[in-house]
Amino acid sequence: MWVLALLLGVSALPVLPAYFWLRARKFPLTPLWFLLSLLAGAASLFIAALIQSRYTALLGARESGFGMFVFHLFVRIALTEEAGRGLALFGFFCLMRAFKRAFPVSACFDKEDLSGAAALGGATGLLAGLGFALVETASYGTGAADITLALTRSVTAAPLHGACGIRVGMAAALLGRRPVHSALRFLSAAALHGMYNFMVLNPRIPRALPLILAFLALFSSLQAIKSPPPAGAPPAGAPD
Repeated sequence: MWVLALLLGVSALPVLPAYFWLRARKFPLTPLWFLLSLLAGAASLFIAALIQSRYTALLGARESGFGMFVFHLFVRIALTEEAGRGLALFGFFCLMRAFKRAFPVSACFDKEDLSGAAALGGATGLLAGLGFALVETASYGTGAADITLALTRSVTAAPLHGACGIRVGMAAALLGRRPVHSALRFLSAAALHGMYNFMVLNPRIPRALPLILAFLALFSSLQAIKSPPPAGAPPAGAPD
């Protein structure tokens, strides 16, 4: 139990800096949007699990060989989890459009300028990624046999999923208007995720490399959501 508590504590730490980082950049950060973004990320884990169960049913136990190992890391895990994240975020954005009074910032989806929608999608994806990482760490920590690997995952999962969440969030926000751009964002998240999986599960690769990859990916992804909210959005911390 103490190991699980430690893993959860480490995974939850990035949520607070993310909150203040978004406030510092004057995003219209309401409690409802913040909490539902985290919940969308948690829900995406269960969506991914349902999709992954179909892979298991179709492929059975064929897990041997380097090709299947790569398929397992890049497709069955990475691509599937990013697809689940994308579906959850797209559904959340549809909810925001339907209830605009509760989510005033959703007005940026209706503007011709796509930068506001991309910034909102990336910020929401960041929080969804952190929510995903928190639930994934809890589920992994309950059955982890290697404490070193478990700690590596707990430290690197949040920045990695945050980085991928930004990319997938932008893809989901721009899907209807920039389909090619959305596809490239989504595929870059899946490739990044697969590369991280390969580094974590390959015993020949030093533990520091997944950590470096995760934080470099996060910092590079954050550059895409530095823009302020669209004109007319409520100030940061405004009530729902």
